[in-house]
Amino acid sequence: MSAIDRFFEISARGSTISREVRGGLATFFTMAYIVVLNPIIIANGKDIQGQFIGDGTSANLPLVAAGTALVAGIMTILMGVVARVPFAMAAGLGLNAFVTFNIATKMTWEEAMGLVFVEGVIIGILVLTGFRVAVFNAIPAQLKTAISVGIGLFIALIGFVDSGFVRRVPAGPPLEMGIRGDLTSWPIFVFVVGLLVTAVLVARKVKGAILIGIIGTTILAVVVELIAKAGPSSDKNPGGWQLNVPAVPNSMPGLENPFRLFKEFDPIGAFTHGSVLLAVLLVFTLLITDFFDTMGTIVGVGRQAGLVDGQGQLPRTREILLIDSIGAAAGGAGSVSSNTTYIESAAGVGEGARTGLASVVTGLLFLVAIFFAPLVKIVPYEAAAPALVVVGFLMMTSVKDIDFTDYEVAIPAFLTIVVMPFTYSVTNGIGAGFVSYVLIKLVRGKGRAMHPLLWGVAVLFIVYFALGPIKALLHL
Repeated sequence: MSAIDRFFEISARGSTISREVRGGLATFFTMAYIVVLNPIIIANGKDIQGQFIGDGTSANLPLVAAGTALVAGIMTILMGVVARVPFAMAAGLGLNAFVTFNIATKMTWEEAMGLVFVEGVIIGILVLTGFRVAVFNAIPAQLKTAISVGIGLFIALIGFVDSGFVRRVPAGPPLEMGIRGDLTSWPIFVFVVGLLVTAVLVARKVKGAILIGIIGTTILAVVVELIAKAGPSSDKNPGGWQLNVPAVPNSMPGLENPFRLFKEFDPIGAFTHGSVLLAVLLVFTLLITDFFDTMGTIVGVGRQAGLVDGQGQLPRTREILLIDSIGAAAGGAGSVSSNTTYIESAAGVGEGARTGLASVVTGLLFLVAIFFAPLVKIVPYEAAAPALVVVGFLMMTSVKDIDFTDYEVAIPAFLTIVVMPFTYSVTNGIGAGFVSYVLIKLVRGKGRAMHPLLWGVAVLFIVYFALGPIKALLHL
């Protein structure tokens, strides 16, 4: 145990082995939904030839679920052992949808995943050359704080939406509470009870509060489903469970071989079989999104873990960003989409995780999920979402460190915070903050005082925001 303590610096960071294990469990249960959700997004998508992942004529969700768990497990363990921080990795939400609906529709799945692989390699090169770390270090400390706060609001909104407590409206206001303004379903009842119980446990500083909340709410969900039989959510049954119907399976799941997906990617096909310019623009979009999503996540979660120093720096930043880059390439090679550092790692941090041992625990659980992927479906969104909302509150508390009397930083910080949840994108929020920060400094005659890299990043974000008009102009 002493060797483990020394390697991960557990005592030095004010933690214990039991707290790290508890944090690793909490992170896994909070983000385990990706093993189910990622296949739903990408396994059901057809490429330009009308085929599914694996050259199939029908969707193979169990195979993609096993692949999702495999890559997430390996990369999360690497993050824990190499970077030694409590950050977990898995297929990135948003990125997987972009790959499915914006890339695979223009080429084969092999070529689409090849572009994801190429993007990961490019980001890895940027890390090894020091460019990605330099950009990270150039960000003003208060903008980093704003990123943390924005992610807190974003993660809370994810919890509310995933649970069905907040819903999209076809006509009228963009969002509403519950079903047509009413909390009239059993799954929402489960979410509300789970949120209140988890909040009380956290307020009372109960050890394992978030994990207890997830497990307890899952048990409640199983009981409620046995009695009420709410079933899955649909247009005819809006009061059903949003993704997983909580039920104990009758038999043990079968084993899928996720390694077969590693022969399904083609890193050069998109450049040789189609438009090179289109391929470059798609890689650029993947790169800019992956680059800054990760940056925002590690700042937010790192600050919550107390790992960020007074200058806004993280320990082993180079290692963190390198493993994250490898995750992007591995996700493409494994045909499960780019893997990235997860915001939900904050759930484990909320349990007291401070070191990479927590990530090792989370990664091992993902590897176990390869064999028991259907069992993950026992935990419904409504049971995991309360943890996201509570963690969002914990991350929001750092807003006090932003000087809102200084408009030069306050306005960019505000835009960073609000654009993230309002556009459902961490990257958009960071971009809004960067561009407005550079613009305000320039207008006020302080352009020379900024780090030169901020200019370059701001220009990249302007290009990122203008990709729609650029594609239209070039008829792409």
